[in-house]
Amino acid sequence: MPPVKPMLAKAIKGLPERKDIVFEPKWDGFRCIVFRDGDEIELGSRNERPLTRYFPEILAPLRARLPTRCVVDGELIIINDNELDFNALQLRLHPAESRVNKLAGEIPSSFVAFDLLSIGDRDLRTESFSVRRGLLEAALDGCRPPVHLTPTTTDPATAQRWFELFEGAGLDGLIAKPVDDPYMENKRTQLKVKHVRSADAVVAGYRIHKDGKGVGSLLLGLYSPDGNLQHVGVAASFTAARRAALLEELAPLTDGAIEAHPWREWASAQAHETGQMPGAPHRWNAQRDSSWTPLRIERVAEVKYGSTLGGRFREVTKMLRWRPDKEPDQCDFSQLDEPEPIGVNVVLEAGD
Repeated sequence: MPPVKPMLAKAIKGLPERKDIVFEPKWDGFRCIVFRDGDEIELGSRNERPLTRYFPEILAPLRARLPTRCVVDGELIIINDNELDFNALQLRLHPAESRVNKLAGEIPSSFVAFDLLSIGDRDLRTESFSVRRGLLEAALDGCRPPVHLTPTTTDPATAQRWFELFEGAGLDGLIAKPVDDPYMENKRTQLKVKHVRSADAVVAGYRIHKDGKGVGSLLLGLYSPDGNLQHVGVAASFTAARRAALLEELAPLTDGAIEAHPWREWASAQAHETGQMPGAPHRWNAQRDSSWTPLRIERVAEVKYGSTLGGRFREVTKMLRWRPDKEPDQCDFSQLDEPEPIGVNVVLEAGD
């Protein structure tokens, strides 16, 4: 019975050189554990918040394609023009039922299954992954979109090729699963390999940390070919001492910053209806304080990132160092390493 905390993965550098590993694509969606008992289906998220009301269109396909009684671990995704669209997925987290139903028709979701926790009366969490995977393949034999079975491989060469190729479909790396491991809730016993790159970005503002002390995150921008400074994400994960130091260090840059700031119109609530600008409410936590302090456009920081999506860093970046040798107008999108686009169908049709 829900809730169940999903099994997690620990980040590592490079593919593990082990013979007891199964590799899977790392999907960029919402982690989702499906609980089915007859016609009743519940969609649980990684943080145990129910997703069922936000994705009503996936319930009927899950009833048609999953065993009558089961618990399946997987990922909710949206495929748009044969690419993963995480921004569209975020739009689905809307409080109004009418809006949810409208988006369910316009940008329907899919479900990718990658683990089986139970089937019938059998609890599989103590079984090895190889046993769980075999039962999952049998249970989803012949399943059709929008329900998918994630591909796997045990061949390191194939996994390396997937790592390089699948990013072009919007995926962000690989998951490596030890074949003999049981399902360990909320434990990082699996491994994940993600792309790591760096870029120089304009530091255009900051948010105060949730404890009210120091800088919690830096707002980053890159210049587009037309000369506009585009918001591309944030840098965070500073120590308490570094947060306090940043607040003091950046204080002089706040004087007169708003008057000529390229994002000055974003101070109004109406500017944030799309949820894509600094200060917009977070869709998982609408109560979070997302106000920000603008800075004069003078500072450049080198940040570490994994990949991009829709012209933004896919995840929170990590600041590596200040770049006093770089001018802000030198920070543009041309420095980003963009993968060769491929279709999601290429990923779904892969596997041993």
